[in-house]
Amino acid sequence: MDSVLLFVLGVVILAIGLAVSIALHEVGHLVPAKLFGVKVTQYMIGFGPTIWSKRKGETEYGVKAIPFGGYISMIGMFPPAKAGGEARSANTGFLSSMATDARSASAETIGEGEEHRAFYLLPVWKRIIIMFGGPFMNLLIAVVLFAILLMGFGTAQASTTIGSVSACVQTAGSTSQECAPSDPAAPGAEAGILPGDRLVSIDGTPVTSWQESTDTIRASAGRGLVVVVERAGVEKTLTLTPLLTERPVFDAAGKAVTDAAGKPVTTDVGFAGIGPASELVPQPATAVLPAVGDNVAGVAKIIVNLPQRMVDVAQAAFGTEARDPNGPISVVGVGRVAGEIAALDSITVESKVASLLGLLGSLNIALFVFNLVPLMPLDGGHIAGALWEAIRRGFAKLFRKPDPGPVDTARLMPLTMAVVIILGGMSVLLVYADIVKPINLFG
Repeated sequence: MDSVLLFVLGVVILAIGLAVSIALHEVGHLVPAKLFGVKVTQYMIGFGPTIWSKRKGETEYGVKAIPFGGYISMIGMFPPAKAGGEARSANTGFLSSMATDARSASAETIGEGEEHRAFYLLPVWKRIIIMFGGPFMNLLIAVVLFAILLMGFGTAQASTTIGSVSACVQTAGSTSQECAPSDPAAPGAEAGILPGDRLVSIDGTPVTSWQESTDTIRASAGRGLVVVVERAGVEKTLTLTPLLTERPVFDAAGKAVTDAAGKPVTTDVGFAGIGPASELVPQPATAVLPAVGDNVAGVAKIIVNLPQRMVDVAQAAFGTEARDPNGPISVVGVGRVAGEIAALDSITVESKVASLLGLLGSLNIALFVFNLVPLMPLDGGHIAGALWEAIRRGFAKLFRKPDPGPVDTARLMPLTMAVVIILGGMSVLLVYADIVKPINLFG
């Protein structure tokens, strides 16, 4: 019962964090829009029927029933078909009528005497700031969360405390979880080393990092080492004789080295059969931005390969293939991961909080990158339209041609509708996959 309650608590915490992230994303649009004089008629969290709203000044603030997103409504999002003129009359073409309807709806939001407060009349740089403000807020949230995570909690690193001790040495390629009578005892267990012991010194040399102990053991096959450990506050002296064993060679990137024939290159090293316990080590402020940058690059790579990723998700959801643990997941999947983290008995409360902060930080980075995709109706689509307008006007000025006026983004409504349908289909597929075949990150 406690595990269920903790699972629910993790989901609730993630949902609240996501709602706050969405709300702040829209604040990132709202504040510069108001500063630049654009009339904002609505600030809403969610979509669908309105649950609660309150008007303050000229803006209605509220919460809607479907909590997957939010928006602000600015007057004059679409320019008329001709700069300074009337919109073209509607025709019978379905795609053309979509653009006409968008322009008409945009024009209806402009009241008498408010024409100068239309979004499309702003200089390009102001429109870019307004549209970039939302994703930038997600990036800022991510930086703050990763700063708390890395500087306050730290990252998991190998400590000098023993985390695991193998009972025996199994033959290469063995998949058995139990020792066979023919398997020799592991040197660490034979020496009397126990999980929880802290390495103090090896052969009289103080041990300050796990890598130091590993280097010494690997270079001392068959030689007795005097190992001092601290156990329950008392130092004990043990004798450890590393076993000569063959291990693969890895390069600096962690990839196994192979010879000309493609066979793995191996080397003889000393083996003790002990593993480190991990501990959270606080990082300096200089580690925050590189960590955020790595996450941004990782999300961007997923989005670039999204078509293939979605094919993989479909094959897993409707077939027998396993889900890629590094693949895309829906809000349902993220909530499930948050619940599993909260319900884990094997980690401390501190580690749970750190994991949830990392999850929420990564989610904000995903929102940042995804919203910058240059397709309508995403923020990146509006930014791309503004940049294209600046380029057109720049060339017109360079070649002394008439100002071409604002880019008619309403003409992109058919593409916008197609993008909405595609994104909706992907969301449905991910939700279905996260229900029938969820990603299992914890075994």
